Amino acid sequence: QVQLVESGGGLVQAGGSLRLSCEASGNIDRINVMGWYRQVPGKQREFVAREMRGGGIEYRDSVKVRFSLSRDTAKNTAYLQMNDLKPEDTAVYSCNVQARLLDGWERTSWGQGTQVTVSL
Repeated sequence: QVQLVESGGGLVQAGGSLRLSCEASGNIDRINVMGWYRQVPGKQREFVAREMRGGGIEYRDSVKVRFSLSRDTAKNTAYLQMNDLKPEDTAVYSCNVQARLLDGWERTSWGQGTQVTVSL
């Protein structure tokens, strides 16, 4: 199994910055995709950013020039640096990992979510 521990959410004024982190642990052979999604109550969860095995990184258009995803592969940890935050970025951010376990099975796992609130 894969365990994900997230941190770094909080309350920030518009224009401010936050950095989220997500550490994966467990019976991981390799991580294929590691990224972030977000959800506002009453709306569907939406993709924010992800890094694929091999290093390719994708971003949601609305965050592309403001957010930056990075990984420490040795620590199985992903970071989402969020700059110039806007009130519309307010959401619960959840880490998502797609990994191959040591038993050969593929697993998709979600973190517990961390609240990001951006005030005017």
